[in-house]
Amino acid sequence: MDSTVLVTGGLGRSGRWIVDRLAQDHEVVCVDLDHPGYEVDPRDNVDFRAADLTDAGETFDLVGAVDPDAVVHWGSYPSPTRHAGSRVFHDNVAGAYNVLVAAGRADATVVQASSESAYGLAFAEETPLPDELPITEAHPMRPEDPYGTGKVVAEEVADMVHRRHGISVTSVRPSWIQYPGEYTCLTLDDLADGAGNCWSYVDVRDVAVLVARAVADPPTGHEAVHAAAAENYLGRSTAEAVAEQFGRLPDDCDLDGEQSALSTAKATALFDWTPSHDWRTARDEDVAAPELWS
Repeated sequence: MDSTVLVTGGLGRSGRWIVDRLAQDHEVVCVDLDHPGYEVDPRDNVDFRAADLTDAGETFDLVGAVDPDAVVHWGSYPSPTRHAGSRVFHDNVAGAYNVLVAAGRADATVVQASSESAYGLAFAEETPLPDELPITEAHPMRPEDPYGTGKVVAEEVADMVHRRHGISVTSVRPSWIQYPGEYTCLTLDDLADGAGNCWSYVDVRDVAVLVARAVADPPTGHEAVHAAAAENYLGRSTAEAVAEQFGRLPDDCDLDGEQSALSTAKATALFDWTPSHDWRTARDEDVAAPELWS
């Protein structure tokens, strides 16, 4: 293995799946706020670093020392509801700026975690009807919360570093990430509870595969792509659910049965990626989370 990938947020819940997948083909430097300790025995092709990504000095020092071929920026607060909004926005934006600019100076390919929340549906005061169904990456981004707004800013940073440094950046907009044997989306009791993303989801294993493909075969410029399962998690027609929840369908609507409200056609075209997992089988799968050390 002659390529090195630096992964921020690599000890996080979804980050460790990404580290595990990338370590099959690359040397991976797993970065998080804390270090697991030198007494642990890292799995093959994985090393660890600790850094505060909101600190520009630490971030630039880290990326400069590792000199990676690619950077996967997955370290951020995952929602606007667990921490103060000002912290979520400030830290997520500062981290994205520091990591992406450092990657640009190192001439490293970037894959970063964006979000479907950038469209402004998931955390809106009153969930709006999407402009189109299925939603494509060209849908207007109109967030009204600090998390989604921070993701919009991070994608603007991606545009900036591409223009300035010429690096490739892929912004992955995952739907609600689920884990084998633990599909939280299936515990919602009310149709309205899942309306913020029109009942879409994605298995963490499919996210990891998409990230790996974007690292291996980066696009030209900055591209945003969805990561979503092929179908909703309701087990009924998506269009019927939208009509029931919102009272109507958007004028631009072309859905078939349980088809996901998020189009993944762009990810297929760019990376030959299609989701492999669905809620009907994954909900009961007994698959342990990856162990990054022993």
